[in-house]
Amino acid sequence: MMLKKHALLVFQPLLQLELNFDTVFVLLICFYKLFNVTKLLAGSTLNIWSVPTVFLKMSSLLAMDTRWKLLSSRPRLQHLSANQLSNSIPETIGNLSMSFYLNFSVNRFSQRIPIQVGKLTRLVQLDLSHNMLLGEIPGKFQSLQSLETLNLSHNNLSGEIPASLEKLRGLYTVDISYNELQGPIPNCHAFLNASVRESGQNKGLCGNARGLPPCTSFSKKGHNNNKTFLVVMFSLLSVSCLLISSIALLFAFKKRKKDADEGRQSNASDEIFFSLSPFNGRKLFEEIIRATKDFDAQFCIGKGGYGNVYKAELSSGDVVAVKKFHLLHFFLNEVRALVETRHRNIVKFYGFCSSAGHSFLVYKYLERGSLASVLSVVNALSYLLHDCSPPIVHRDITSNSILLDLEYEAHLSDFGIAKLLNPDSSNWSNIAGTYGYIAPELSYTMQVTEKCDVFSFGVLALELIPGAYPGEFLSNLSIVTAENIPLNNVLDQRLSSPPPEVVNKLVFILELAVSCLDNNPKSRPTMHTSSPL
Repeated sequence: MMLKKHALLVFQPLLQLELNFDTVFVLLICFYKLFNVTKLLAGSTLNIWSVPTVFLKMSSLLAMDTRWKLLSSRPRLQHLSANQLSNSIPETIGNLSMSFYLNFSVNRFSQRIPIQVGKLTRLVQLDLSHNMLLGEIPGKFQSLQSLETLNLSHNNLSGEIPASLEKLRGLYTVDISYNELQGPIPNCHAFLNASVRESGQNKGLCGNARGLPPCTSFSKKGHNNNKTFLVVMFSLLSVSCLLISSIALLFAFKKRKKDADEGRQSNASDEIFFSLSPFNGRKLFEEIIRATKDFDAQFCIGKGGYGNVYKAELSSGDVVAVKKFHLLHFFLNEVRALVETRHRNIVKFYGFCSSAGHSFLVYKYLERGSLASVLSVVNALSYLLHDCSPPIVHRDITSNSILLDLEYEAHLSDFGIAKLLNPDSSNWSNIAGTYGYIAPELSYTMQVTEKCDVFSFGVLALELIPGAYPGEFLSNLSIVTAENIPLNNVLDQRLSSPPPEVVNKLVFILELAVSCLDNNPKSRPTMHTSSPL
């Protein structure tokens, strides 16, 4: 197929994508622009007769993956901002029932907003701003009970805002500016607390909100009679001098404000905000920049090969850990792994931000820092390798990737090089991870399997007993067994002799560690069988 100007599409293994070509519509997950796309690369599962014409309308293609199934159903992050997508938003958008983030801003979508958007009951953020959408805001929006952020600004929407939107109790921020909306605004927190910028430049909105006139009989249709007109004109003439000077000042202010808004808008297309409860995405971003003084070194609590970790105390009193990445690739990889994982022994993930200046993740702050001293991490690995679909191989299990809470319970972190296993692929990969924890077979097979994480865990468990990296034992793996390692020789000499019940636990840990370090990957135990122990 010949593409216009030989434009080329790149399908890279970032996140899963399901395509509905019957409606000639593309669903994809993206975080940055590919300005010089040169090839059409698709995996074996891409089964289409021709490239949809909507591709030809993209000024900059966004990264996506069509090769194999990553998530359990459809992708949960939809970001198509800053392209040249036109015509109507397809009604099949209602099929994205699992999505929680939808951004179609800065495009050329026209016609009405499809009522099928009301089926996306898991949506947390919806951004349709800077398009040419017509008609009224669908009343079906009342079904979006998880919605926190709604942006419909800079369109041609008209009519009244559905009063049923008052039912959206979780709605935190809303922007409906630069439309043709009129009538009363819904009586809910988000609309009543919207700024003048977020509700202004409409045809005739009214209500008890900043910058809006109160709703009176003059605001309703049919009440603008000649008598009202004469009264208003007489009042205007009586204060004409004052109005002329006020209008001049107001015009200058609006012009400067418009220039500032346009400047902010030029940067907004490069930003992706997202947060899970209980934080609002944009507010969280601004709080973190303030709390860390734009990532000043004094707030840095950890440094690694993929990024630095900062401690941020928010105005609410909450304390979070912020991981700022050196490279976008590792940021995308960690988001991909974390967005679908929920487990008590995996560090709690609050959200992320990607902008021109920063790419960072926000986690729950764990007081005890990092330490390889608790084997409950087995539960986290069992979850990743056996309960997630597809399985997730962490590839960097070290003492630095285990964080402890106040009760000394372990939580797994650092998913920057994690790999999702494709059951229909050989899962080839370059060697990645921390030297000394990497499974030996990777050096000659270059194949990632769950047993790679099992080996790394074995090193971690063995490191726990002496309190130091077990380099001597790892160099003699072919002859080392749990039986021929005297426990007293490997115990941390800084500690007093343990009581008998602790000795039994240490012997078990030693046996488990040695079995995980077997040179034959097939002979290593699985984390699933080890977890109940």
